[in-house]
Amino acid sequence: MRFLVRDRLLGFGEDYWIEDDHGNKVFLVDGKAMRLRDTFELKDTQGRVLIDIRQKMFALRDTMLIERDGEPLATIRRKRLSLLRNHYRVALADGRTELDVSGKILDREFAVEYDGELLAVVSRRWLHVRETYGVDIVREDADPALLIAVAVCVIHLAEKEREDD
Repeated sequence: MRFLVRDRLLGFGEDYWIEDDHGNKVFLVDGKAMRLRDTFELKDTQGRVLIDIRQKMFALRDTMLIERDGEPLATIRRKRLSLLRNHYRVALADGRTELDVSGKILDREFAVEYDGELLAVVSRRWLHVRETYGVDIVREDADPALLIAVAVCVIHLAEKEREDD
């Protein structure tokens, strides 16, 4: 499955649609303005909230939390002791599963892997539309909403880190 994301700098209060490769709207990323912490909601076309994304308050390192139906789903932070600044770890709430995200995050060229197996690729390379990147879900049994939320979080964290430098 391939999804297209119109690249915005994911600022507060910005909403944008994610489309499938046929141009159909699939998900809405709803940025919540006027909050103390960065907050987004991933909604379906009927406006139902599928995933809540928020910045963890009072963390030593920038951390984003992903929740579904009020229950924790994943925690995302930059990988410690990594030689690459563009390497993030996604710890799923089950406590056993970790996803690795690595590549050129700010260039929108990175991969999401589980235990060395590719789950999704984020890329601008195969698109001709400016300010757009694709999220290509490789595994059939993968959760598209979760992987899109991971991409949104990682890009947001990388952008914040660049602003802080």
